[in-house]
Amino acid sequence: MKIALYQAQTGIDPQRNAENLVRAVRGAADGGAAMLFTPEMSGLLDQKRERARAHYREEGSDPVLAAVRNAAAEAGIWVHLGSLALLGGGGDERLVNRGFVIDSSGGIRARYDKMHLFDVDLPTGESWRESASYSAGEAPATVDTPLGRLGLSICYDVRFPDLYRALTGAGATMLSVPAAFTVPTGQAHWHILLRARAIEAGVFVVAAAQAGRHEDGRETFGHSLVVDPWGKVLLDMGAEPGLGFADIEPGRVDEVRSRLPAIRHRREIGEPALMR
Repeated sequence: MKIALYQAQTGIDPQRNAENLVRAVRGAADGGAAMLFTPEMSGLLDQKRERARAHYREEGSDPVLAAVRNAAAEAGIWVHLGSLALLGGGGDERLVNRGFVIDSSGGIRARYDKMHLFDVDLPTGESWRESASYSAGEAPATVDTPLGRLGLSICYDVRFPDLYRALTGAGATMLSVPAAFTVPTGQAHWHILLRARAIEAGVFVVAAAQAGRHEDGRETFGHSLVVDPWGKVLLDMGAEPGLGFADIEPGRVDEVRSRLPAIRHRREIGEPALMR
């Protein structure tokens, strides 16, 4: 089965971002893909909070989500909309970083709110505090798709293998990691982490990423990847925005797991004893 990845350079205008997403949906369908994967923050990427605040909506009124749902229905293709920044409601003024799986009729099959928030100070001087603006998700999510059962995650989640153990323990044979990785962390860790997530459970990993220099001044790493269950990179999109395609063989999961059944050898690990 063929999948498509949209490597975006999302900007500060949601309408223009939505138009780019719609074109990607149509291009993916025209290219014969069963499903399109888009990056984290596909609808808006803007470090200036005051300017960005005017564009935030709740899920039911978000124009980017509506545009992608309509495009998926018109093109007859599934879409994993990697994530959108949305008003969470419920009295919490912070946003949620929420991904969606949309079916070929435009229906929402799954939602996932990013669980691990990126609060770091990098050696380059970059400082990020996602928890100041976003509330963390509380639960993992999987969903059945034409490609098999998909486990959902977002960007910084990739550093927490317990999440992926839970997803593959729930039957996921493919993991999605939409991202907006910084350049320093991408250069150091992106390929290693994604290949590790694929290898440790014998699953496909699909990671659509933001790429290049954005309107708000930030720079993201790109290199959207598709990794097979043996850890082989099937697609690396480099540093430029665009649409990429990869062929997925779902039977490859059973083949790899029969050769190296690590997922069956998992054991529950308790607290280690303190040796004196």
